[in-house]
Amino acid sequence: MGAAGSLPLIRDAEPGDLPAILRITNDAIENTDALWITTPFTPEQRHQWFEDRVAQGYPVLVAVDPDGVVAGYGSYGSFRSYEGYARTVEHSVYVAPDYQRRGIGRLLLRALIGHAKAAGFHVMVAGITAGNAASVAMHCELGFQDCGTLPQVGRKRGRWLDLLFMTLRLDDIHTVEKDFS
Repeated sequence: MGAAGSLPLIRDAEPGDLPAILRITNDAIENTDALWITTPFTPEQRHQWFEDRVAQGYPVLVAVDPDGVVAGYGSYGSFRSYEGYARTVEHSVYVAPDYQRRGIGRLLLRALIGHAKAAGFHVMVAGITAGNAASVAMHCELGFQDCGTLPQVGRKRGRWLDLLFMTLRLDDIHTVEKDFS
């Protein structure tokens, strides 16, 4: 990261950020169990995802280091498409490999929590690969509760994966990030 100890700027993503978002996403697909898919996204697919999120009023946030490099991104969208779930969202946060373990994921998630609360959502859901200790710890630190594990519901690289669900009741949050910086 640029200047020692400098925190990244969290801001709304712009179309020019999509190549970096694509690289970060595809790295997660190819090198981790965070995304349970095996085929990297194309630029067109990421562009369509971005356009869909924006059209639906959902945020796509980026963490930008002091040198202007996109270090990570986060977003949330519908948890389920039925109207009974209309006040529940599911989020994702991804950080570029060179920027991991620096608190960037936490900053992005805090900003997403603040955004979702301000938008009037009631619950935020995290679906986490059960063995991802860093993600589980971050979510616990920010108040998410373990709601159970679905064993062996996913498969990647010839292995069965467990899915841990964690939730945060946004109505219980009293202080939130007011802006993204």
